[in-house]
Amino acid sequence: MSTRVMIPFLLFAFTGGLAAPAYPQTAPASLPKATEKILKEIKVGREILAGLDEELKVPPAWIEGAKKEGKLRVLSVWDPPQATEVFGPFKERYPFINITYNRASTEERVIKPLVAYKTGRIVTDLVSDMGGGFHAWKEASALEDIRNIPNLKNIPPLIIDSSGGLLVGLRYRYWCMAYNTKLVKKEDLPKKWGDLLTNPIWRNGNLGIGNRPELWALMLWKANGEQWTKDFLTRLFSELKPQLRKEGMNAMLQLLGAGEFYATIPSAEYRVQQEVLEGTPISYTCPEPVPVATSEIGIVKGTPNINSARLFVNWLLSKEGQLAQYAAEFSPPIHKGLQRRELVPFAEEILGKPASVRDPGLQGPQISLRFFAQRAVFFRVQGHGDQGRTPIRAK
Repeated sequence: MSTRVMIPFLLFAFTGGLAAPAYPQTAPASLPKATEKILKEIKVGREILAGLDEELKVPPAWIEGAKKEGKLRVLSVWDPPQATEVFGPFKERYPFINITYNRASTEERVIKPLVAYKTGRIVTDLVSDMGGGFHAWKEASALEDIRNIPNLKNIPPLIIDSSGGLLVGLRYRYWCMAYNTKLVKKEDLPKKWGDLLTNPIWRNGNLGIGNRPELWALMLWKANGEQWTKDFLTRLFSELKPQLRKEGMNAMLQLLGAGEFYATIPSAEYRVQQEVLEGTPISYTCPEPVPVATSEIGIVKGTPNINSARLFVNWLLSKEGQLAQYAAEFSPPIHKGLQRRELVPFAEEILGKPASVRDPGLQGPQISLRFFAQRAVFFRVQGHGDQGRTPIRAK
């Protein structure tokens, strides 16, 4: 299979198109008030939720078990107001489940819960946005097999862990490039990643790069090969002399708006959209191939709230859960029935272009990241590791 696919839409490339549904596609007769509010907010009709009643059917034992458990612990990356909007419809449908939510860093969300698990303590019921941490959880046998979740049938197979059904993608992420609209002309935007090397506007610190190579460079590696990627990054670092930043990817967008640099890599489309709506003078572009990832979610093995966790994952993968995420933070849905242009921020910059998709195995031990460590050493030797410009860290 080729490592490049075309958008729109990814799922067609990997499933061969959409199969006819096994049940009548009728709109639900009644909806939670929170869902009605969401539909008005994103300006779509209730017909978009056709088939939802069937999607929310689960084994009766899950409902009875969740009523006895009565709680669910969630660590994720939603900002608190976003989490409130996401959880709204779920709480109306399952009022007997009390959700404890915390927005957590990778350390608090992925690493510490695994350390606790290895000592016999389960501190969360769900693990999300795992990135490279998935393999550590898998090696510890710390995740439940979720292949019994009914709504997996509505998710493209590529973004379900094929080796054991331990996690599933819950939203698309496009990791491209944000730029300051006051400092950059559209004609200077790169059409392909290699174009960055030929335009002098990006030289001498005008480009900011975040220390997350797994979010974009790995997909270029997958699409173009190891040698191309090494050559590209070597020239990127040595000729452009970008600012290698230690801030988080969200903070990078705020620095970009303040004029700290002309553009920043990598940037997620949904976060850029949020900043634009706040009035930040930035926008978004995607050189080819478009680096695509998904944010994954898994259930902690042995959790005492297993039924509540299953209900939540199944709901989050439903049309209702996917639209709640989009309304809360502009996350492009992965549900096969929601592949619509109006649900992709900056669709004109993303759709219709070649893409390279990051799957869980791409971050495993079989893909060495020693190259990124070598590039960090290179930058220290060249003297570009000054304050605010820190080397890319090796994962």
